[in-house]
Amino acid sequence: MMDEPGGAELLDAVARYLRETLMPKLPADAVFHTRVAANAVDLVRRELEQRERIEAAELGRLRALLGSKGTLAELDRALAAKIACGEIGEASPGLMEHLWQTTLAKLEVDQPGYASYRRELELRAAAGQQTTP
Repeated sequence: MMDEPGGAELLDAVARYLRETLMPKLPADAVFHTRVAANAVDLVRRELEQRERIEAAELGRLRALLGSKGTLAELDRALAAKIACGEIGEASPGLMEHLWQTTLAKLEVDQPGYASYRRELELRAAAGQQTTP
């Protein structure tokens, strides 16, 4: 068992320190770069917390969509090749939902506060669609 606090908690503390303690003391020209650093720390924390779940869901969708096994990278390449040659297209069952879920998963990590992402989650929830990748 790992000691506490864990990596996610440590990254959260670093981001909080940058925003709450350091930024108010910095000259204006340094605030922007400190905010970027805090945002990067938050992104890394979210990725560490969510990567395994997101990648497992994506792998499951790809296996179902392609009807084959392989690693996530292999199946991503196979899907891209099938789309590029026209073998799979927007009318193919499951493709558009897979692409939406993959995009939503990336936004969940990269930009969880993005207004269009939040709106799409609300629309999907209202329609009874899956909202977590």
